[in-house]
Amino acid sequence: MAHSEWPAVVEADLPRGYVVTSSGRVSGVHEAGDMFKEAPFNDNERLLMDNTLTEATRATKVRFNIYIGELRPDPASGVEAIFPATPEAERSVLIAVSPNDRAVEVRSGRDVADRVNDRICQLGVTAALSSFRQGQLIDGLVSAVRVMAAAIGRPS
Repeated sequence: MAHSEWPAVVEADLPRGYVVTSSGRVSGVHEAGDMFKEAPFNDNERLLMDNTLTEATRATKVRFNIYIGELRPDPASGVEAIFPATPEAERSVLIAVSPNDRAVEVRSGRDVADRVNDRICQLGVTAALSSFRQGQLIDGLVSAVRVMAAAIGRPS
């Protein structure tokens, strides 16, 4: 199997609110309505999430993306609408959480669908739910990513 490097991301080409982190991962915010007076997550939570996404992506060679926001009117159709626009959608997995709907949706791209199948997506959702029920959004997402990455494993 051939190995190819991921294309370099140039920060100047990114939309407003997006940056390339020191790990090389693209991190961004989505402004919906008014600006936050305070960031919704503290520095430690953002660092934990970034490190978890980076580690999972490096270990599996599957791009992990997180979306937190409204998926209305229906979470399943909402995630179908946003998934194609996520970074490297064809070779990625998207974990989308719509907190107000109390919904979690996971999708995988066509290039990794054989490795990120329905069983693995369900493992991620199950891993997240316990923390979500306790109001711990970041902990739930970290659990989901780690469980999914372990189940996906390294590419053969």
